[in-house]
Amino acid sequence: MNRSLALALGLAALAVPLQAQAAPPASASASPLAGTERLDGLYPVHVDQKGGRILLSLPVAGDDGVVTRMLYATALRTGLGSAPIGLDRAQPGPAQILLVRRMGKKIAFELENPRFRASSGTPAEQAAAANAFATSLIWMGDAIDGPDGRLLVDIAPFLARDTRNVTAQLNSSGEKGWRLVDNLSAADPAAVRAFPMNLEFEARQTYASDTPGPEVRNIAPDARQVTLVVRHSLIALPESGYVPRQFDPRGGSFATQILDFSAPLGGQIVQNLANRFRLERLDPAAPRSRVRKPIVFYIDNAAPEPIRTALLEGASWWKQAFEAAGFVDAYRVEILPEGADPLDIRYNVVNWVNRATRGWSYGYAVSDPRTGEILKGSVLLGSLRVRQDMLIYEGLVGADKTGTGGPNDPVQVALARIRQLAAHEVGHALGLMHNFAGSTQDRASVMDYPAPRIGLKDGAPDLSDAYGVGMGRWDVHAIDWLYGDPVSGDPDAAARAKAEAAESEGLRFVSDENARSVSASQPWGSLWDDGADPVAELDRMMQVRAAAVSRFGPAALAPGEPVASLRRKFVPIWLVHRYQVEAAAKLLGGLTSEYAVGPGAAAQGAPVAPADQKRALDSLLATLQPAVLDVPSALMPQLSAGFSGDYDRQTEIEIMPMAGTAAFDPLVAAQVAAQQTLNALLAPERLARMAEQHRANPDSPGVDAVAARLLALTDAPQATARLGAVRRALGTRIILSLARAAMSSDAGVDATTRIDQALHDWAEAQTGKRFADPADRAWALSTARLLKDRDALKALLASDKADLPIPPGMPIGDIQD
Repeated sequence: MNRSLALALGLAALAVPLQAQAAPPASASASPLAGTERLDGLYPVHVDQKGGRILLSLPVAGDDGVVTRMLYATALRTGLGSAPIGLDRAQPGPAQILLVRRMGKKIAFELENPRFRASSGTPAEQAAAANAFATSLIWMGDAIDGPDGRLLVDIAPFLARDTRNVTAQLNSSGEKGWRLVDNLSAADPAAVRAFPMNLEFEARQTYASDTPGPEVRNIAPDARQVTLVVRHSLIALPESGYVPRQFDPRGGSFATQILDFSAPLGGQIVQNLANRFRLERLDPAAPRSRVRKPIVFYIDNAAPEPIRTALLEGASWWKQAFEAAGFVDAYRVEILPEGADPLDIRYNVVNWVNRATRGWSYGYAVSDPRTGEILKGSVLLGSLRVRQDMLIYEGLVGADKTGTGGPNDPVQVALARIRQLAAHEVGHALGLMHNFAGSTQDRASVMDYPAPRIGLKDGAPDLSDAYGVGMGRWDVHAIDWLYGDPVSGDPDAAARAKAEAAESEGLRFVSDENARSVSASQPWGSLWDDGADPVAELDRMMQVRAAAVSRFGPAALAPGEPVASLRRKFVPIWLVHRYQVEAAAKLLGGLTSEYAVGPGAAAQGAPVAPADQKRALDSLLATLQPAVLDVPSALMPQLSAGFSGDYDRQTEIEIMPMAGTAAFDPLVAAQVAAQQTLNALLAPERLARMAEQHRANPDSPGVDAVAARLLALTDAPQATARLGAVRRALGTRIILSLARAAMSSDAGVDATTRIDQALHDWAEAQTGKRFADPADRAWALSTARLLKDRDALKALLASDKADLPIPPGMPIGDIQD
């Protein structure tokens, strides 16, 4: 028997619950166990298939009333299918400490609060810390004395409750009025499974609303009612012996926060424990050793080929990092065997999730709230993301390349992307945060969001080097920091030394809080960008964009695909530079900083050099030239092709506003591209920093210079009347964006007053100006009147009319990718 077959058979055996025992004989009909069958596992469970009872058999309570403690976690067996709302198939909830307590004739299920503690204090100190903070009693049922002297409790009513708080998640993203329907919700006795270390239960829960929103209306057969199957897991507390790792902001890991009131004076009460799996070396004295229990991830067998193999290959990249950290065969990836339960707490699974529209993928880690130990990794990969990638690649290089197997084959590029995505999300499940600086150091981390590296070959877009392969320098370091232990000495001290060495080597780390916002100040942390120099890469991407737009057309269509589909495919090509714009803008008012740790930390917050800020401003303004914003006239008939039938929900939210039915509006497209740059350039917090940096160093570009150069674009001479119309559309976006910035409290008094004065001066200058083009005169005087009427201007900016919807670029839904 080969190793793979043996593993598959072993997993299949584990997936089968321990043998059920027959119900008590008929003579015992008065027994509470009458009509039940017994399942043995962590605790015995007596299941009444006909009566719907699920009797949990527990030990008798101690003198303090405490019966037992377990970990309690939920997950979704079935999903809603909505990317914005979430509630995905296989989505886990957090693990919590469930205390079971007997109170007279009642059994209470109570969530303890291990975040607050006095771990090294006396019993009195520990009790004082525990009693100072609230717990959450989530259910109470009747206590039943079993015939064997054990305690019985029917948990079916508990399982039917909304302990996962699905109602709150449904009442989001435009949805409202959702509530649990008790008489349409019940536990499923047939779904009970018992294993030595965990018990698994399911309930079918129905939620109702009289006012469902667009997401549910697009999905549910009856939009007023949504039914989900919720998994409940009762899990044995992990064995002792796990050694927590102290969190270090330089390490790149997630953490579990605790407040330890027994910390000595001078110590830290607020402590963070890095989240990681337990890896115990068989030979602690050896620099390289096998481990007692390897980390194994399983690829959902619901993922189709060739995607399934690509997921396995990408997720397997982490083996390289664990080997470099001294762990031999400590990490591997397999295909989930038939019959194995992907929601079982014992299996780390990469799940393939379908939704109605494209959305984020997620890497979850279910961890012990007391220690941060990861107990289960659960990755959710949205199936439509790869389809969106295909759409982009076919728009860049043509649909005729699809399936050819060459370096520009969209299928091969999409598989390269899915390998990277699998590695990225498994990295989260292993305990790692994003590192959005990886792109600035030649693909140093799969924990970045990678833009496809689009080259130009013979004047045409080229995807032969779109994505990297394998671990980056940061990834290898991060696994060593998080999991690696010295042969001797203090593990936390060794981890600190590794973090310091990475700093000395210049290895960059920038995570979400310093990178996601368009107004962020850190110049090295951006999403979906590329290149060591954000400005140089923006200039290069504008060349790529020009080539891609000039070549765009019916070649992007598959045989038989409606020409109207070009409207959706055009958007990511037209805005292919959008994320590099944001990356370049972060140099303006930028501050370089690290996650420094004292004592002896270097000074932080050094402004970006004035020369680099000026380069960034020049490149950003170059994206606002009317010629750059002009949609080629040859594309207009193709982008205005008629369409028979209804758009699907995805298309409706992906295309730019039209000029009525099928008519494509090139001036809307010009404004959308312009607004992308203006949003980044005029982010209020950025303007505040620019004003302060210019005050400290007049060589840095100030707000006056930004406003003056933007306003100069509104009347720059154009070679043709067509470009003049684009310039007026651009001017509208510039004026409204500056006016909004002038009213923003986040921009600071200095910046807002300067912009307000610049707009006032511009409006006054239009009155006596001579115009060669009547259209220019009408636009300028009308805009000047608006600026002078403060009430009308404020009303416009507060209305939807001033906002221009920009089609989504990133995956749609909650940000957790």
